Amino acid sequence: MTSSSLAESLAALIGIDQISTAAESISAHAIDKWSASHPPDVVVFPENTDDVSKVLAFANERKIPVTTRGAGFGYVGGCVPVQGGIVLSMARMNRILGIYPGDGVAIVQPGVITKTLQDAAHSVGWEYPPDPASLKDCSIGGNIATNAGGPRCLKYGVTRSYVLGLEVVLANGEILRTGGRLHKNKTGFDLIGIFTGSEGLLGVVTEATLRLIPKPASRAMLAAIFPEFSMAAAAVQAILNAGHLPSALEITDAFTLEAARRRLGADVFPPGNAHLIVEVDGRPAATVAEIEELDQLLTNLGASFIERAPDEASCERIWKLRREFSYSLRDTGLTKLNEDIVVPRSKLVELVTFARELEKKTGISIACFGHAGDGNIHTNLMVRNYDDPKIRAHADAALDLLFTWILQQGGAITGEHGVGLAKKPWIRKALGEISFNTHCAMKRTLDPNGILNPGKFLD
Repeated sequence: MTSSSLAESLAALIGIDQISTAAESISAHAIDKWSASHPPDVVVFPENTDDVSKVLAFANERKIPVTTRGAGFGYVGGCVPVQGGIVLSMARMNRILGIYPGDGVAIVQPGVITKTLQDAAHSVGWEYPPDPASLKDCSIGGNIATNAGGPRCLKYGVTRSYVLGLEVVLANGEILRTGGRLHKNKTGFDLIGIFTGSEGLLGVVTEATLRLIPKPASRAMLAAIFPEFSMAAAAVQAILNAGHLPSALEITDAFTLEAARRRLGADVFPPGNAHLIVEVDGRPAATVAEIEELDQLLTNLGASFIERAPDEASCERIWKLRREFSYSLRDTGLTKLNEDIVVPRSKLVELVTFARELEKKTGISIACFGHAGDGNIHTNLMVRNYDDPKIRAHADAALDLLFTWILQQGGAITGEHGVGLAKKPWIRKALGEISFNTHCAMKRTLDPNGILNPGKFLD
């Protein structure tokens, strides 16, 4: 079926204003934030669940590939339509259907931007905790597809912890509902868990019922500089061993700090080779007391500089600096291969030691920063002239060394970005043969014609 005939058939099915074959639309929906690119034949903009159901039933009958797209802010090529066909953009399904503090839930369509939901929850004194770095741009549907995380996962958990119910359109167009507004429900298998993190391979989420929590009354932060990374890593464990459970614990290495100093000014971060952010939240009196204890603890552990942020505005100023780290690395002119690996928390120092050894072995600079509290450290390979096939092959070989070491340590090759295309070569090693085969069996059951997001990690 040609692009024009496919577009005509879909227009007759759901409406011509929801179909695009315009060059700019095709180009925009051929990529995400990774390096892969492949154009779809047509882009479809469903406006409700019925539209999605009709499109999938149509595509399944004709075995036409369908790749679902949220906001396109993924880092692994997860929404790149590598076999063409239909891109199903959820951008128009962007309504918050209701916020219900009495039940502690929000009901949303998948195209809702994460920060939009957070702001709406805050307006009624409640909170949606998951906070990926791209929260101003990424969508709830994309967050569910990758089981997205963020700095506050240490205390509050990842996206899966907040999904209470889903409406999912299956590959054949059937509409499945699982879970609901209940905070406890053990009826049948955990289908919510199967679809959360499934990267668009098993169904299309068209509605989500999400758990909200009361918004903490206050928060406060410490930003500390340490002479060495090993001292900051030891501080992470000491904080937790002392009985504290911060809402966020973020660590940064010397390479990233130097890049940030070049972007933001040398005086923004005092001298030192590691940066540690500790955020706490709760009742005002509790946060004041806890920050006092943590300040003393970090001082005793050798912090050379500590900045206090006792209120919302000063906390946000520190977070704004933290969000500049990725931009600082891009300013180097190098291609940043953003690897969201996870290690057991006790191996943070070993990870950075290995990264330094890998630098020497490969000649590729490596920047480490991220969520120290849960061992999810973004280990960024900084590659010059990445478009050169020889250099790309060299970088892939370095990634293989990194991922092999991570798995040997009992770690994971992805903590929040997903597998997509970028980590497809390592998925069998990461899952193991029996687990990989089980994934494939589930895929065959729910999508026997293989139309949903084909070409990704199970192919």
